Amino acid sequence: MIKSKKTLVLGATTKPDRYAFKAISMLVDKGHSVLALGQNAGEVAGVKIQTKAIPLKNIDTVTLYLNPTRQRDYYNYIVEAKPKRVIFNPGTENPEFYQLLKLNDIKAEVACTLVLLSTNQY
Repeated sequence: MIKSKKTLVLGATTKPDRYAFKAISMLVDKGHSVLALGQNAGEVAGVKIQTKAIPLKNIDTVTLYLNPTRQRDYYNYIVEAKPKRVIFNPGTENPEFYQLLKLNDIKAEVACTLVLLSTNQY
């Protein structure tokens, strides 16, 4: 049994063709506890998408589906949550944010959440 990693999907969406949607579905399928934050409210795989920053406790991973410009609004939010790591999915790479995370002892991982999950490396 894989240990559940509490994960925040940032940039969540109800559009089934988007990677954030697929990530939420796969995280739930693999038994991880998932929080979702996006522009529009909705639900994916039983996970409610919040539109306002919610208080985060004991977060293991934040997986990003926001471009670097949109990430800026969440720098402090993520750093204050103190996750073990932040996954920068393809298209979200952000050297400025990597530095900030490093200064706060948070691992920045440039990877694809879907690949990590499907190869059991999550």
